[in-house]
Amino acid sequence: MKWKSSFLLFSVLVVAQTWAQPDRWQQRVKYQMDVVLQPQNHVIKGQTQMEYWNNSPDTLYKLFFHAYWNAFQPNSMMDVRSRELGKTVLGTNRRGETILDWDARVRDRIQKLTPEEQGYQRMQNVVVNGEAAAVVDHETILEITLAKPILPKSKSTIKFQFEAQVPIQIRRSGRNSAEGVQYSMAQWYPKLAEYDYQGWHPNFYVAREFYGVWGDYNVNITVPSQYTVAGSGTLQNPNQVRKGYETSNAPVASTMPVLQKWQFVANNVHDFVWAADTAYRVIKKQVANGPLVYVVHKQGDAAANKKWNDLLDTAVLAYPYMAKHFGAYPYANYSFIQGGDGGMEYPMATLIRNASIGTAIHEWMHTWYQMLMGTNESLYGWMDEGFTSYAESRTLGKLRGEDSLTWLEGDYAGYFDLAKSGREEPMATHADFFNTNYAYTRAAYTKGAVFIAQLGYIIGEKNLDKLLLEYYKQWRFKHPNPTDFVRLAEKVSGQQLSWYKELMMYTTKKIDYALGDITVVDGKLQLTVKRIGDFPMPIEVELTLKSGAKTLYYIPLNLQLGSKPNEGNIPVIKLPEWKWTHPTYTITLPVTAAEIKSIIIDPSRRLADLNPSNNQLVLP
Repeated sequence: MKWKSSFLLFSVLVVAQTWAQPDRWQQRVKYQMDVVLQPQNHVIKGQTQMEYWNNSPDTLYKLFFHAYWNAFQPNSMMDVRSRELGKTVLGTNRRGETILDWDARVRDRIQKLTPEEQGYQRMQNVVVNGEAAAVVDHETILEITLAKPILPKSKSTIKFQFEAQVPIQIRRSGRNSAEGVQYSMAQWYPKLAEYDYQGWHPNFYVAREFYGVWGDYNVNITVPSQYTVAGSGTLQNPNQVRKGYETSNAPVASTMPVLQKWQFVANNVHDFVWAADTAYRVIKKQVANGPLVYVVHKQGDAAANKKWNDLLDTAVLAYPYMAKHFGAYPYANYSFIQGGDGGMEYPMATLIRNASIGTAIHEWMHTWYQMLMGTNESLYGWMDEGFTSYAESRTLGKLRGEDSLTWLEGDYAGYFDLAKSGREEPMATHADFFNTNYAYTRAAYTKGAVFIAQLGYIIGEKNLDKLLLEYYKQWRFKHPNPTDFVRLAEKVSGQQLSWYKELMMYTTKKIDYALGDITVVDGKLQLTVKRIGDFPMPIEVELTLKSGAKTLYYIPLNLQLGSKPNEGNIPVIKLPEWKWTHPTYTITLPVTAAEIKSIIIDPSRRLADLNPSNNQLVLP
């Protein structure tokens, strides 16, 4: 009896440890910022007081801050990088015009900026724990040399002033966008770089992605009163600033102040964005059991305003599906803000150029796969863009009422283009170091989406849905990496999956299977399946008889050391595992050739097979 009780207790502890919340130290920061925008010269001036928790076991002798707007100066790293990539010829379009590897938003525009059009960010009077600190300028990285080191497990106070000139709109942030938005204030303040188990991450800004410290933001923004401001966080004085934010019938002030202070609070986020315009229109709608959703856009005619109204309605309609499959939105509100140069995500808000519903859903899904996870996008951009693209495709497909087989066709097609282009690089390549914009974009967005969709093929869709919710529950606010995600997938599915991660992340190996010969051996019909590509996978083969009866033959890959549960409504025959070293596999079919109507590999079309034309046999 005692032995049984001890064993039961041991079993419970093992289960608890298996599914326990992961424990990982991470830094923490609290920003208090007071800033003033001067439209007459497009300069913002600010004061910052920060509290910084060094929760690491390490002593810190330096701090690093991002100064993103220093990229918008002639001969900057972003400028030269863009111009160099723009020399690469990707091919020709249908009109016979040469396609260059430009980021079309940047191109060679930075080198043409005048001093009044450029951007800059400067930190002044930096004081850390009461001691003056020196600032070394490395363009978009500012190195802070400390008079006294910051000890492990300690809290520090950092104070400084900063000044920044808002650049002409080129990439993400800036003034006077093509749509006429006056100020898109992204990457607008000196932002502390992240320090984690890999050390500091002072990534220079060459137009790629970000990594930030979890923290709380209290931001006071003073602008001329004719401006309407939208941003991350929750507005603390809506009845004072009004402009569509008011929550009650507060009386309108008899006189307008010259300057208006907008007070925002955003807790447990890793960045803060805002925008300002004199012609913004604010509309909002409360989602049942969800956030208050704002749409802030430039006032237009009735048709233009209707598109933004439709975007708001669609976002509200989409939320229940998003919450069910990817987790509940944890903040009080979310804002779609017209601004920027396309679509760019930030905590509790996104900048979008126009009322594109596809862009809006994509950027909102970034809440789950960047704003809540906080993955290092520079190292694992596919965990951000790819997971988001997958979720976007599912959500939009659901809204359109499409069959689930068609949801991710565009993502697969994008990956196939990359795999056949000769320009593919491993997904594990640091985002800044891809040889082409093309390879980075396709690897991050489309191959990243295929990574998730094909994982559903390996472990089963129900397990994938369970995995995505467990990922949300266990890893939000914790900076997960690929191993964290795959280990959780192994726990959910009961399979070994490191082989899948290694081959998808670190190689450019291709999947290609084919149906081989049908022969009769000792009176039995035998079908050969061939692995032509160098990326092994589990295989499904569907047999359809002329009578209409169907059977699915499931061949696990030996690397899985397991198999997925049955998914469909047709009989499934699980066959012995396929050893990945063996190029062929033989299936014995309990029918005659005359009875067969067709045989197809991968009827669910989730296998990223580069050449599906050899996957099907149709018998006369």
